[in-house]
Amino acid sequence: MVVFRRIINCIILLVFLNILYLAVRLRFYPALSVCLTVLLFAFYIAFSIRPISKKRPFAQNRLRKLICGRECVLTAAVCFLAEAALYLALLIPAARGALMSGVSAWIMAVNGAVCLIFLFILALNGSIRVCAASTQAGIPAKLLFIFFWWLPPVNFILMKKLSGAAAREYIFSAAKAELNARRAGEAVCKTKYPILLVHGIFFRDWKSFNYWGRIPKELEQNGADCFYGNQRSSASVAECGAELAECISRVISETGCEKVNIIAHSKGGLDSRYAISRLGAGERVASLTTVNTPHRGCGYVGKILERVPRKALSSVGRKYEKIFGLLGDKPADFLSGLSSLTEEECAALNREMPDAPGVYYQSVGSKMKSRRGAAFPLSLGYSVIKPMAGDNDGLVAVNSMAWGNFLGVIAPKGKKGVSHGDMIDLTRKNIEGFDVCEFYVDLVGKLRERGF
Repeated sequence: MVVFRRIINCIILLVFLNILYLAVRLRFYPALSVCLTVLLFAFYIAFSIRPISKKRPFAQNRLRKLICGRECVLTAAVCFLAEAALYLALLIPAARGALMSGVSAWIMAVNGAVCLIFLFILALNGSIRVCAASTQAGIPAKLLFIFFWWLPPVNFILMKKLSGAAAREYIFSAAKAELNARRAGEAVCKTKYPILLVHGIFFRDWKSFNYWGRIPKELEQNGADCFYGNQRSSASVAECGAELAECISRVISETGCEKVNIIAHSKGGLDSRYAISRLGAGERVASLTTVNTPHRGCGYVGKILERVPRKALSSVGRKYEKIFGLLGDKPADFLSGLSSLTEEECAALNREMPDAPGVYYQSVGSKMKSRRGAAFPLSLGYSVIKPMAGDNDGLVAVNSMAWGNFLGVIAPKGKKGVSHGDMIDLTRKNIEGFDVCEFYVDLVGKLRERGF
């Protein structure tokens, strides 16, 4: 049905685009030519505004704008190919004689120019919609389009790229919305105890930018109660652990629950283990899930501390602490936070932080497949860590990630893999073969099944 509708739309648009040629070739009466032109122009305007039927289901208004934009680009491309075939046929003597009977070259030239103008307007309209509505097309592609929309053939390449991104995003988002609607009444993430999300180093739990990307919204939509660790962006494991112990007490006091389920990323896993093991928080924690946590340290960090002069590190640290202080962070300690991640420091911490009885420990990791799997600095980290410790996520080696029940290493098909940042949806990018939000829904759902 969709294909049939598209064919009909393209035929009507092609008639409109070639109305000058058809009027001369078929010798329409002037009044008929004018009426047809007005009616077909009205159809062109209506199609440009709403190329998709209102009856088609959409989970979000954004998705409607996205797929409407893609439909305009796709239709313009099909019509352009049809027009190109028509004009190429004029190069064949036999076809030219049949097509040009009673039509001057001047009429064909004007007709072709009108076709190009209207098709370009339609494609431009669609591309602008995709740029405005898409969260996956990428900033570079959008910026290139903004600056080079007028330049053929660059604009055609960019329109094709934007159209492809829109199609993939719509399919992914629509399937996700359908899945959530289907299981809305199940509350698959409604755990006995609330979820405490604990961030890693060099980030904060800002309201304007969620460290966990789209994950908390997805969990809450499926019944979870989510809270945040709010520890400092950089400080020693002991200091951050103390802040987390206080946070756990606050969450329990606010909600009246007995315990919490902690999901911690990167250094947040070490901070959480310290609070549980050394500060008595174990009695108030049902489970700890660590995600890409360097339980045995980061050799990468050790190399930085060895080779970069202390004076230079201190200078960087002071600038970092000043910037994060202006952003609302408590007095951060750049060097203490970084030093906590060395292999030697983590080995010492592991001796000091035995697992607390009654707490369920589990862990999961991921790996990149090449340095092109993430942007700088994770791309550099991957290249440095690979010869030193093998598979890694751009910051943490896989052999450092396991603690408690190890759920394995995520490495979907494809050339990129899943980086340290991808595991918390930092870039909000859909990854082929790995739905990060659904991964966490499944993770929390299994905690629910365990009675946590």
